[in-house]
Amino acid sequence: MTIQTAKLSDPAVRAFVNAVNAHDREAFQAVLAPGATMSDDGSDRDLADWTEREIFSTHGHMDVAKESRGGHVLVANYSNDTWGEMRTKWSFTVDDGRILRFETGQA
Repeated sequence: MTIQTAKLSDPAVRAFVNAVNAHDREAFQAVLAPGATMSDDGSDRDLADWTEREIFSTHGHMDVAKESRGGHVLVANYSNDTWGEMRTKWSFTVDDGRILRFETGQA
């Protein structure tokens, strides 16, 4: 069972998921704070390179199964053209309505 994106608790996280699923680079960039950072499976990555490779050029999609910590932690079935579908965890640091950092990895 998945959670409808419109029902996600945190507006910035909701905008992030909507942008990923719509493959909307402009909306994705708009929800990130200047200098935002990210990590994948515990290793810091170049955000622009990673998002192009793992989200935008490979049709990334998140189906959120669970949220916690006020909507700042998600468990989602994530899929893209490279890796297929996998269970993932996403943790977000949000400040003033924008995402400062997100961390993802297999759940």
